[in-house]
Amino acid sequence: MLTIKRVPTLVSNYQEDVPESNNVVGCGRNCLGKCCLPGLWEERMSQGLFRYDVTTCETKVIPGRCGFIAQLNEGRHLKKRPTEFRIDQVLQPFDENKFNFTKVGQDEVLFRFEPTTDYKAHYFSGVGVDAGISPSIVAINVSPIEYGHVLLIPRVLDYLPQRIDRDSFTAALHFARELADPFFRVGYNSLGAFATINHLHFQAYYLSVPFPVEKAPMRKILIRKGLGDTGVIVSKLLNYPVRGFAFEGGNGSTVRDLSDAVVNSCVSLQNKYIPFNILIAQSGKKIFLFPQYYAEKQALGVVDQELLDTQVNPAVWEISGHMVLKRRKDYNDASEEYAWKLLSEVSLSEERFEEVKGYISEAADLQEAGDKSINPEPEKEIPDSPGPQVASHMPQDCLVLH
Repeated sequence: MLTIKRVPTLVSNYQEDVPESNNVVGCGRNCLGKCCLPGLWEERMSQGLFRYDVTTCETKVIPGRCGFIAQLNEGRHLKKRPTEFRIDQVLQPFDENKFNFTKVGQDEVLFRFEPTTDYKAHYFSGVGVDAGISPSIVAINVSPIEYGHVLLIPRVLDYLPQRIDRDSFTAALHFARELADPFFRVGYNSLGAFATINHLHFQAYYLSVPFPVEKAPMRKILIRKGLGDTGVIVSKLLNYPVRGFAFEGGNGSTVRDLSDAVVNSCVSLQNKYIPFNILIAQSGKKIFLFPQYYAEKQALGVVDQELLDTQVNPAVWEISGHMVLKRRKDYNDASEEYAWKLLSEVSLSEERFEEVKGYISEAADLQEAGDKSINPEPEKEIPDSPGPQVASHMPQDCLVLH
């Protein structure tokens, strides 16, 4: 049983009622996240707590217009903890007899993540945890995908199953904002969309190139009723293999407005048993939502065997364009055509996408926006991919580009 008595604490600058355009992220001023997370993560790596050294994994940007990223990660395939529940059901009760995060080692916990009471961000190197309090913690992922791969586990001792709720998602959104680094993204997989542990958690890591989905053109499809572009704006991805939604706050909207729109949409999907993945990008300013049915298709036996043989589960990172491959052959042969084919299997049909759009519109109190392209490119043309950009704070050997 995990007992957290004394652990570093990152107190976040929660300013939920400040307009998006004026919101200040605490870490942007004093670099709390950059100081504590990479350093603590590397400390655990030096202690041998990971199942393999992810910094030695080969990574390349696949030639093509999308710029899909391929990583060869044989250790994750061979040493990752197996899934202990049905992969095709979105809502399942918590089962304390199966693995959960109360069973992780004390030394895997990096720090607590808590809201402030004075609207200022703070980092405390070690503070006590009151008895009876269930803290939200950040812990290492012992089977990492990339540099700095961690888990945000809201109220870890409350035994919450893997389902979105308002408080936990707000914490994840502020976590992305507090780290204040465009190369640090936060992801979420629902049950039925390749979450492998039924205990509420978000994943996050650094990747020093843009995710392909971040560069995809979009078209505005929904806006907040009565607010137009001053409220939350929802766009549809264009020229991307997976149909998905992008949520952004307009001028005058608040962090709470953006969070509520995403949460209401996700709760609606959960209640309708529709699996989904979430990517929180641009330090929490853009949120991608991908409804999918791949696990259901797997269970029904209608997925191409060639794709099943790769043993790639298209979760949030793969859908966003970071292909974690488990076999040397797949890595060597990786092409844009291959990545597109794999991800297309995840995508909803246009008909089902429109059905889900209706659910989201109703749940988040949105209305049709008309045909407004954020990136005015023909829908059938894939935009050119800019060259890789390397983040200055990252060790240069964490990303091997061929």
